[in-house]
Amino acid sequence: MTQTVDFMVRRDEFSATETQTNDAAPLGDGEARIRVEKFALTANNITYAVFGEQMAYWNFFPAPDGFGRVPVWGYGVVEETNQSDLKVGERLYGYFPMSSHLTVQPGKVSAGGFTDMAAHRQPMSPVYNAYRRLDADPAHNPDTEAERMLFEPLFMTSFLIEGMFRESDWFGATRLLMTSASSKTSLALAQIAGQTSAETYRIGLTSPGNVDFVKKTGLYDEVRVYNDESDLELEPSVYVDFAGNAGILHKIHERLGDDLKYACLVGATHWEASGGMKGAPGPEPILFFAPDHAHAKMKTLGPDAFNAEIGKAWVSFLGQAKGLLEVTNLSGPDAVASAYLKVLKGEAGPNEGLILSLS
Repeated sequence: MTQTVDFMVRRDEFSATETQTNDAAPLGDGEARIRVEKFALTANNITYAVFGEQMAYWNFFPAPDGFGRVPVWGYGVVEETNQSDLKVGERLYGYFPMSSHLTVQPGKVSAGGFTDMAAHRQPMSPVYNAYRRLDADPAHNPDTEAERMLFEPLFMTSFLIEGMFRESDWFGATRLLMTSASSKTSLALAQIAGQTSAETYRIGLTSPGNVDFVKKTGLYDEVRVYNDESDLELEPSVYVDFAGNAGILHKIHERLGDDLKYACLVGATHWEASGGMKGAPGPEPILFFAPDHAHAKMKTLGPDAFNAEIGKAWVSFLGQAKGLLEVTNLSGPDAVASAYLKVLKGEAGPNEGLILSLS
């Protein structure tokens, strides 16, 4: 009998973790069991936990009361199936829990993929419920599987943010400020903006320990250390915050005032420092929720045109992203727990790419 391993965190205390091993339940009609081969762990996954209640991230993969299974992006293989359109042994890419297995109810099956039609997943964005079948996936490259897991989910967010700004003529701004400049989402945004909006000056804000890494990427026009915000030149600007540090944002608002044309919040890399922005001058920060923007863009362009547009951008980014990170592969419950706590505490290096497996 198949045994499943689930890595879980307490929803009210993210540093409290637990690993459970159980016998897998028999598959129901039309269900398939996927063995999770490997997945990436980044600060983005901590964001899923932080916004787990607010944005229903905990609802994708149910867990015992008080616990949550943190969503991750990775690869899986069909281990058992009652869905005739899938075959045992085929590999998939998509959204998984930090577990050894996931049971899905495949629907809308095509050569390229399927959607998990499990009832509990239907209220959430369909973007997260789609699985790609690698045998017919034009984006699949065996040599860049690590980069895909580490960057692609974040790249989509960056692609959509840049598109929003460009379609709005950058709200009249000539400068883009990005916090957590060493984060994968910020790196991707800097690269995309450089390709499609080269006239917009890109400044990356980061901590002193990450300055050298951020400069070496060559993706920003300028790199500054946090707390230099008071020295920013007064010119029309927008910012995208990936840090969630209210103190830094307050300084940017106070310095720029009316020169700040748009304030965009994405995730919460520094989750323990996130806080309100009441009373800050300038525009009220707006939380960017990528699935809503993706859905709207797909409706406007059509799925094929949308996929072609993002595919072209992804290939361009991958040319610069490969080699940016030192990939570390770890397996087993203890290694996963250690890696999770390392990322939660902000102790993972900016050039470290963690690829994990519970099996």
